[in-house]
Amino acid sequence: MVNEKIRRPIIAGNWKMFKTHLKGVKLVQEINYGIDKDQDAEVVVIPPFTAIRSIKTVIEADKMKIKLGAQNMYYMSEGPFTGEISPVMLKALNVEYVIIGHSERRQYFDEIDELINKKLKKALDVNINPILCVGEPLKIRELGRQKQYVREQLNNCLKGLNKDYIQNIVIAYEPIWAIGTGKTSTPEDANFMISFIRQRISRLFSPIISEKIRIQYGGSVKPFNIVPIMVQPEIDGVLVGGASLNAQDFIDIVNYKKSLKKL
Repeated sequence: MVNEKIRRPIIAGNWKMFKTHLKGVKLVQEINYGIDKDQDAEVVVIPPFTAIRSIKTVIEADKMKIKLGAQNMYYMSEGPFTGEISPVMLKALNVEYVIIGHSERRQYFDEIDELINKKLKKALDVNINPILCVGEPLKIRELGRQKQYVREQLNNCLKGLNKDYIQNIVIAYEPIWAIGTGKTSTPEDANFMISFIRQRISRLFSPIISEKIRIQYGGSVKPFNIVPIMVQPEIDGVLVGGASLNAQDFIDIVNYKKSLKKL
């Protein structure tokens, strides 16, 4: 549909609840050393909150092109919300991306679409780019209702958002049954669902916005399957989980075009 030069690929590593701040600094230094400096993907590391400041410092000191993200945020700027993190706090640390609506937040912390909608609006309000996660569980997939399920997520999560800011959102299609399981959607099926998401964005907002918005795939992304995923025309990048904790694995994913040239 769109040439990849129009939508810059984005490869983001979600470290989840792994890595102390010292181990995180070491990991990001190893990643920065290994990635091709002329590769055209936007690279984002998303550590735990406790490591953000340390990693920000080393990114700026070494003038890395790696971007910094956070794994979650609350929808209020400040207040008596013990244990929550404000988007204003993240912005003060030059955080550029924040994951919102990850399936683990939905599953373990009962986050619903209405809460995710509030978080999206607040992130955009303070100029942090949200990575909105959508995707179906195994039961829904087996019933063949994945499109209806994802459509409802998009309708609810994007409700009332300012059309002018929608293209700043990255959408990550992550079928829940493929996260941390070693299972992965076939590249063709992932491309089909991401094409469906793009069509839905077109209907909710406009064809122009749907052409600009970047949509990733997430779910057991590894070095061995990155090329078949990234050659799909609708897939604009990947949200990487476990493989982002290993420097060489993440480097190989970011440098996927090396493998592509060998084909």
